[in-house]
Amino acid sequence: MKRFKLFAFTSLSVLAFSCNDAGNAPAATTGGESAATAATEAAGQSGVQDDASQKNVVQVAVGSKDHTTLVTAVKAAELVDALSNAGPFTVFAPTNAAFDKLPAGTVEGLLKPEKKEDLADILQYHVSIGVYNADQLQDGQSLGQANGGNIKITKKDGKIMVNGTATIITSIPASNGVIHVIDGVLLPGK
Repeated sequence: MKRFKLFAFTSLSVLAFSCNDAGNAPAATTGGESAATAATEAAGQSGVQDDASQKNVVQVAVGSKDHTTLVTAVKAAELVDALSNAGPFTVFAPTNAAFDKLPAGTVEGLLKPEKKEDLADILQYHVSIGVYNADQLQDGQSLGQANGGNIKITKKDGKIMVNGTATIITSIPASNGVIHVIDGVLLPGK
């Protein structure tokens, strides 16, 4: 038993020092920064390439022709990496037609750089931390959202509604949660 412990300790020590030495090796630089730093800044979690696993909530939205406005907004608010993380998330994803129902100029105004915080607040109001599948949503249920607000679920005539204004059209599982496609945009405080 002593030999096994000594072998295990020695193996772990060698591995730790090997990893540590590799991490301390000088990296190729471009303009004063390491290649690793440049790659990290260029792409966070959303830059991880994985063609074998189930798509995450962002990848599902990017692949949908009905969510181009939402994808544009998520990019403008710089939330792609946050929503590409492990989650789990429940995303209430308005369609392009849902955004079209907003007053003229609303989306364009929110996409301006000076409105980034307002846009992020609205988008985070569409995200719950945790997975709430459609069959788990109950009439009168309140869900806390990523922006600190709450949404209210109601059920009527077999339909699930959010805040009484948006109906869940369909639900799509993702590797880091679930997406409920909705026909309206949820606005905090309304």
